[in-house]
Amino acid sequence: MNKEQIKGKWKQIKGKAKQQYGMTFDDNEEFSEGKYDEMVGKVQEKTGKAKEEAEKEIASW
Repeated sequence: MNKEQIKGKWKQIKGKAKQQYGMTFDDNEEFSEGKYDEMVGKVQEKTGKAKEEAEKEIASW
């Protein structure tokens, strides 16, 4: 597991925490940010790409 994959795993955890906060306080924007962070983290973990590269890849979808 390389450094970017570890960062991706951490980004997923932070994303899930944001989602939980969004659900708890009925904050849809925070929930959406959490989902996006989780998705970027999964791409980072699976591909080993840097955050910026993962975001570019997602934007191209």
